[in-house]
Parts: sequence; structure tokens; C-alpha cells
Amino acid sequence: MRQFTWDDLQYFLAVARTGQLSTAARKLRTNHVTVSRRIDRLEQALSAKLFERNPRGYMLTPLGERLMEPAELMEREAAKFQTEASGNMASLSGVVRLSTLEGFGNFFLAERLPVMAQAYPGLSVEVVTIQQIVSLSRREAELSITLHPPRTGAYQHEKITSYRLFIYGSRDYLTRHMPIRQRKDLSTHPFIGYIEDMVFTPGLDYMREILPGLRPAYQSSSIHAQLSAALAGYGLCVLPYYIASKHDSLVPVLPGEMHLVRDYWLSCHDDVVAAPRVRVLTDFIKRETRSFSTHFLGEALLD
Repeated sequence: MRQFTWDDLQYFLAVARTGQLSTAARKLRTNHVTVSRRIDRLEQALSAKLFERNPRGYMLTPLGERLMEPAELMEREAAKFQTEASGNMASLSGVVRLSTLEGFGNFFLAERLPVMAQAYPGLSVEVVTIQQIVSLSRREAELSITLHPPRTGAYQHEKITSYRLFIYGSRDYLTRHMPIRQRKDLSTHPFIGYIEDMVFTPGLDYMREILPGLRPAYQSSSIHAQLSAALAGYGLCVLPYYIASKHDSLVPVLPGEMHLVRDYWLSCHDDVVAAPRVRVLTDFIKRETRSFSTHFLGEALLD
């Protein structure tokens, strides 16, 4: 019987986590034919079927499910060894993947990353802003920025900043509609917000904190789309100050009374926290958020 290698298990893990050959191939920077061939080779080496193939993709068999735990253990140990073996900054290169909320990734971090790119040209950064929690334990990302720290697992986490959100309307919208003088007046205005059954973290569920029973008239899973709708005068929208303050046409509504506070947490798995490429991005994010802290909090609107 042919022996399999750790390299074979990397292909197994990629397919198990994505369920698709093409998606696994992109993660591994190869093509789907190679991935399929490596899975076939691993199954032949084990004389066992690890996946059920169906029109929806690849589903783990019971044996495949049992292989996940030892394969992930080998993955963690390999990552740990690589971290210890390449512990100097001179060898800094490769890819580091960050999972983050769309607002932080698109409206804060993206415009600052060129500074880091100039200092470390060999380092590539992948920023994942999909509307779901990305697993650090399954190596879907090395770092994550969330509204809450992980509750379980071998992670290091740190609150990097708090930020405030206010209710905004476009100047044009507010001049065309009834004035808002007190909280109860908000109920007569259409709101813009997240799709209710797709809110993937409680911290994004703003409506119930604004008014009981309030439902957005326009719902989108993207804060970029919400911002665009607010700028176009669709209605009122709850937005972070650091995003809305860039647009002079957006006016805060009842800012002294109506505002929310949230936190951004930076988390990393213990096995990769000391990797130079991870440490560089971690330090950069913390440094940039510290220098921008007063703008995150929007205290100027509270006076």
C-alpha cells in the first residue's frame, strides 16, 4: 500500500472545508484537476472512500469525518514548526489572510495597507469580508477582526478599539421629510439596515436598540450598499462615525441621545501568532487603530 504524505492531507483539508474542487484549488493556488488527482491518490493509499461526490460538491464520508481531527492536528504542528523555523524578519514574505467586518476592512484598513506594502513588499495581504464568521481553527484565515472575542479555543485576542455609531440621513432627505425632534419621531421614517435573517453577529442587530419593533425598509447585507442608499436619500441609516463623517451630505440625527457603542477585537490562533508575517500585520493594525482612536469614537457629536 502506498504511504500518503502531509502534502496529501493539505488537499484533503482544503476540499473538506470548501466542498468544491475549484474553491479548494484557489486556496491551494493550483487547478481543480490536480486537486482531484491528489484526493484520488489519497483514497487509493488508504484503500478507503473519504468523500461522496454529488452535484452539490464533495461531502465527507464517516471515515473522512474521522480523518479531520488528526489531519488538523498535523496542520497545526506543521504551522507551528514553520513559525519557529522562520522566526526572523529578514525572511518575511508570503501571504497573510485577515477576516474582518466589511466596514473596518473597506473603509479603514484598505486605504492604509499601502503604507505596510511599501515597508514589506514581499508580503501579500488577503482581506476576507464575507458576511459570516471565518474559522481560525480551520485555517480559513490567520487573523480575524470581530465584534466579540472567541469564547473557546486556543486563541489570543485583544480589543483594539471601541467605536460609535449614529443615525444619519442625507441633508436632502431630512429637508424633504418631517423633522426629527425626539426619539419617537423616528418611527415615521424609513430605515436602512441589515437583512434580518442574515445578521451573523448580534452586534450588527441595531434596530431593536433604536426602537422596539423597528424594521428596515431597505435591507442589505453590505454596509457599502447601506451607505449608498443613505447618500441617495432613501431614509435613515445607522452607520459608524468613522465611515459617515467622510460624507458632508450625511447629517447625524439626535446624536446626543441616539448612539451605539461597539468594540473591534483582533484574534489569532496560538499556533501562528508569532509568525513574522502575522506579527507584522497585527502590529500594523494595532498601531493604526490607536492613532485613529478619537475618530472611531466620534466624541465631537456628543458635545
